[in-house]
Amino acid sequence: MQVTRTYLQLTDPAQFQAAFGRFDDIGVRRVADPTPALYRACYQTVGEAFHWRDRWDWTDEQIRAHLADPAIHLFVADRDGHLAGWYELRRVAEENSVEIAYFGIVPAEFGRGFGKHLLSQAVRDAWALGPARVWLHTCTLDHPNALSNYRARGFAPYRTEAYQVDSAT
Repeated sequence: MQVTRTYLQLTDPAQFQAAFGRFDDIGVRRVADPTPALYRACYQTVGEAFHWRDRWDWTDEQIRAHLADPAIHLFVADRDGHLAGWYELRRVAEENSVEIAYFGIVPAEFGRGFGKHLLSQAVRDAWALGPARVWLHTCTLDHPNALSNYRARGFAPYRTEAYQVDSAT
């Protein structure tokens, strides 16, 4: 199966079009010392439907090493103790940027406007790290509304690429 990946960026905080909503029953917090079990739950729960497989088989040690990197910041959203969504920010020091490396919400939150709210929080938190730009990528395997949400928040495409994936994965 052919997949198209699109890279998008904000190069100025003024480009950002926030869309915060009222989600008083959902808490979003940075997790300073996440466990491998939490990371795995976030990654698999949100990513399973969208073919996120590159970290599926990571061992606890691989996850711990990844999370120990000071460039990685993990944020988790929960409703009544249940995962609602999450995002991972990755500071890229050599280019003074922050990547929204992973971002997603659980299927139960689809269609409620929570995706644009959580993305707005992710962008706000990324800019708080003081980069020259904030960037991310999406692909045709992601949720059908992902690209339009990113563009509505002000992200502009700067590169696309096509690649093949095994349709069984």
